Formats: sequence, C-alpha cells, structure tokens
Amino acid sequence: MPIYAFACTACGHHFDRLQKLAAADPDTCPNCGKQGCVHRQLTAPQFRLAGGGWYETDFKKDGEKKHNLAGDAAKPAAPASAPESKPATSE
Repeated sequence: MPIYAFACTACGHHFDRLQKLAAADPDTCPNCGKQGCVHRQLTAPQFRLAGGGWYETDFKKDGEKKHNLAGDAAKPAAPASAPESKPATSE
C-alpha cells in the first residue's frame, strides 16, 4: 500500500497516511478537526529507476559479463526523416 501526504488548508498541518489505492482520502484534519480542508499533496517518489538495463546489470555477479540481454530491441530507433514539403505557390 502506498503512503500519501496530505495537508490541511485551514491550519497548515501536514500528515502522511498509509492507505489502499481505492480508499477515499480523509476529509477531516486530525489536528484542527475541520472537514473539507484536507487535500492530497503531490510528492516525489522515494526511488528512481534510471538508465537502460538497470534490472539486468544491477544484480549480476562481478565475474559475469554485464550486457543488456534485450540487445538491439532496447536501443531507441533512429528517427524517420520527414518528407520534404514544397512551399505553396500563388498563381
């Protein structure tokens, strides 16, 4: 279950809550008790998965060759060249 951050607009109280994705957000502030003033905050994740092949290269033993098992399929494709457009002419 994810942990969500909430803030009360009435008193400025910040708190976290562990809840299911489908669970309703709290509407009452645990600090001041007002209803309808609690809103979910947008927060950054606590981890980041970056780079190509992190799932393969991070857990290999030192003696094993570190390579991307997906091969060329993991590499970005070259952009296709756009067809040339002719300027409009006035007759």
